[in-house]
Formats: sequence, C-alpha cells, structure tokens
Amino acid sequence: MTKKLLFIYNPNAGTGILKPKLSDVLDTFVKAGYEITVYPTQKALDASEKIRSCQDIYDLIVCSGGDGTLDEVVTGLQMRGIATPLGYIPAGTTNDFAASLGISKDVLEAADTAVNGVPFPCDVGKFNNDYFIYIAAFGLFTDVSYETKQSMKNILGHLAYVLEGTKRIFNIPSYKIKVTHDGEEFEDEFIFGMVTNSRSVGGFKGIIGPEIVFDDGVFEVTLIKTPKNPIELNELLGAILMKQINPQRMYSFKSGCVRFECMEEIPWTRDGEFGGAHSEVIIRNKKKALNIMVRQETAAGLSVAGKSMTK
Repeated sequence: MTKKLLFIYNPNAGTGILKPKLSDVLDTFVKAGYEITVYPTQKALDASEKIRSCQDIYDLIVCSGGDGTLDEVVTGLQMRGIATPLGYIPAGTTNDFAASLGISKDVLEAADTAVNGVPFPCDVGKFNNDYFIYIAAFGLFTDVSYETKQSMKNILGHLAYVLEGTKRIFNIPSYKIKVTHDGEEFEDEFIFGMVTNSRSVGGFKGIIGPEIVFDDGVFEVTLIKTPKNPIELNELLGAILMKQINPQRMYSFKSGCVRFECMEEIPWTRDGEFGGAHSEVIIRNKKKALNIMVRQETAAGLSVAGKSMTK
C-alpha cells in the first residue's frame, strides 16, 4: 500500500532556498514511496489550521520554513492529539531547533532525513494553553525576531538580530517576577528569562550548556537579574560572552513545570514569534510528545539513554 505524506511549506520563509529545489524535494519523497499532498501556507497560523482541519490520515507530515512554521505545525499536532511523525526541512534565517537536532541546512539532505531517517520522541512545551518547541522567553531582545523585517533578515542574517538588538541596550525593561518551580519560590527583578529545550538560541550555540538532551522531561531555565550599576552590567556581559552562568547575576535550573507571576503583563516570545502579553505564565514539559525525524546516527546523542551510554 502507498504511504501518504502531507508536505506543508512556507513560500516566504528565510532566503527562499526551498523554491528552486522544490521539484527535487518532491522527487525525494516519491522515491521513498510516498503519495504527496502539497500545501503552501497562505497566512500566519495557516499551517496549524491545516493540521487541525485535514480529514485525511497521513503516515508522515513534513514541513519546511523557519522556526515559526515548525511551531505552527507542532501546535496543530498537539491540539489535535495525533502522534504522526514529523519531518522538517529548515528554510528560515536561524533554524535553531534544526541545528540542535543535527538536521542539515542543505534542503535535499534534510528532505532525505525527513523520509529516510528515524523518529525521535522529543519533548514539547505547553505555554498556558499554547505550545512551543524549543524556547519561550521574555525581556531583553526577545522581540527582535518578530520585529526585524524579513528583508533585513534575508540580507544580513544574524547581523540583523544584533543590529536590532543594540538599539535597545540603553532602554532595558525590567520586570519584578515571582517564580515557582519544584516546591521552590523566589522573587526578583529580571531583564531577561528563557525556558529552553535547545542547544542553539538565536543562532548562537553553547549558551545553555553542553549537556542538553531533548527527551528528559525537563527544560533548562535561565533568568538574568536586572543590573543595578555599570559594574554589575559588565559582570553580566562578561558571563554572557564567555557562555558561563554567573550565579550572582543569574538563576539557572532545570524543571518540568515553572510558574511566572508579575503585577504587569509581560510580552513573551515562543519559538521566535510573538506569544502575547501575560501577567501569569505556566510552562509545562510534555515529555516525548513529538516524533520528529532525525538521522539514525544522530538520534542516540539527543536522548537521555544515548548520553548515559557514552559516559
């Protein structure tokens, strides 16, 4: 029996690298034995709606676009409650999640992984009633991704984010937040916070640390305190540049459930897209909720079991 594949792609994502290779991508799918349904997204949230509304049952879903497109597809899968394996062809500007999973930037290599790889059971984040794949964040620079013009992203890549971000350094918002996790509670003022399941954030690797796996049921939480004077600011910048946690300037812990409470509404980002403004956010880890296609030789290094075998 012929297997069925739904291919959802964002024709406006990133640098447009998919378009000239679209025919070859479809050929890769057919050679792997799939009958294909192709759907180019038309507007924001279209990918999520397509997953939620489609009547057919598919053996595999493949999406192509940036992290936002991937987020939409995963949200659709989670809201519908189906475990159909998902292949991903990264075609955005940074593609943090793909980099973390070892999915190639080369379109045809990624297409091959999507249909000939192995499904890896990956954690997914629940953000109040929404979902995210690799990061939920607030504060300094978190709006850079969704405010930077797409044309600027395409031309300048990472530099676009840096240039946009430097405009804000002299106007840093600060939030007084109560944080609750695993029976602990503390309150402090923060300029930035992120809950992540990724080895790459904003295209920069190693910020969270080296021992990151994707199926352990917990997220890595990093909260940066508001610097009160130039000395504290220099200490903070030094720690960030050295990719080190400074316990005097930051909180860092792992958790499967975190609550953030603030007197004011704080704007959040989820997977690089605007996630709304909230005075209370509860983030939960849905352990192994997504089956994403990766290369067989990569899978072991992404999991708790694989890491323990190499030690």
